[in-house]
Amino acid sequence: MSFAAEVMFVLFFVWTFIGMPLGYAMLASGIVYFLITGNDIGLVASQSLNGIYGNFVMLAVPLFIFSAELMNAGEMTDKMFGFASLLVGRFRGGLAHVNIIASVIFAGMSGSALADAAGPGKISIDMMIKAGYRPGFAGALTSTSAILGPIIPPSIPMVLYGVVTNTSIGYLFLGGVLPGLFLAAVMMGVVAIQARLQNFPTQPKPTRSEAISVVRDAGPTLLLPVILLGGIYSGAVTPTEAAAVAAFVALMLALFWYRTMTPRKLFEVLRESSKSTAIVAITIAGAVVMNYIVAAEQLPELLGAWIASLDMGPTMFMFAVTLLFIVLGALFDTLLLLLIVIPILMPTVRELGIDPVYFGVVSTVNMMIGLIHPPMGQVLYLVSGITGIKVGVILREIWILLGMMIVALFVLVFVPHITLWLPEMAGYVPEGVFR
Repeated sequence: MSFAAEVMFVLFFVWTFIGMPLGYAMLASGIVYFLITGNDIGLVASQSLNGIYGNFVMLAVPLFIFSAELMNAGEMTDKMFGFASLLVGRFRGGLAHVNIIASVIFAGMSGSALADAAGPGKISIDMMIKAGYRPGFAGALTSTSAILGPIIPPSIPMVLYGVVTNTSIGYLFLGGVLPGLFLAAVMMGVVAIQARLQNFPTQPKPTRSEAISVVRDAGPTLLLPVILLGGIYSGAVTPTEAAAVAAFVALMLALFWYRTMTPRKLFEVLRESSKSTAIVAITIAGAVVMNYIVAAEQLPELLGAWIASLDMGPTMFMFAVTLLFIVLGALFDTLLLLLIVIPILMPTVRELGIDPVYFGVVSTVNMMIGLIHPPMGQVLYLVSGITGIKVGVILREIWILLGMMIVALFVLVFVPHITLWLPEMAGYVPEGVFR
């Protein structure tokens, strides 16, 4: 690695550590690299613009962000939460189970862990605390269930992974279904044990008329994931087109069916969606510049040669990468891992014969666990911010759930069939050893 590249990485980590936004840190360090090497500084602009505008699939990201904001502002998450409560609310620890089921349903619409935590998560926490649950436990469970958002399709991280690795997004989406449901089942198992040990409260069983009312209110909202995923898997629409359809249907429901979207709310939705999209776009622009430099410096080839010198097989490589992501996910932003680390690892992944769909889904699960792992833990801080529950209080309650998520992650790592079964049913032919 050249002196210019070493300076670039040192500056990037220093600037990130002192709080500079990730996208700006990548762009600035990339500019320094070009200045030191004497390359045309115009490459920064051309590479970053190509990364943002040069791929039609990238349009899915702002559209999924917009649809998630619409569902939250249009109070569709309330309807969905009511439906989840109807399903499992009457069991011991019912509201805790509702929290998880609501996240599973919302995951089929949003593709974002942060949107999940801010939408149904906020409702779940308020109701759990009113019912007598400890605030720390409510915050810990909500933070953990929110990570299902990007695992169960649609998934913004899987869209980005598909773009940077040239992997089928449709098969990635299919690959995320069973792992997401598996994680949800593990969470519900933990809750069931805690509910009996700690005598969690139950919810009264709804009457027939109440149940009919809840289903009627939630029905149109529950059709959204059916339309979205059905369109993708039937081949009727691409993931980007499906994201546009989801946003349009969510807007129509909020405006004309539920009539909960006022002009003021719509303006707020557009503003928040634009802010979130801008953050992602700047980060992608910076990542494309750094990836260009990484390729020019031949870092993937150097990594591959180093791994070859260790005589590391696919199984040991997956074990090492999983541990690496657990550590890095606790320290760095998910987009950094997705847009910088993944492209560096991919040549080695393919050389070792590891299936890219399997690797993408497992990596996504791994990165999502990083969202609830201190000290970074973005979802932890978001939940703390929107509820007023101190992060330390949440952390005291989250360790059992976090530990079980890591155990479940290693199950997914060493049982690839959980990830690849649905893609294979749809005609996908897995590659290599992990298949």
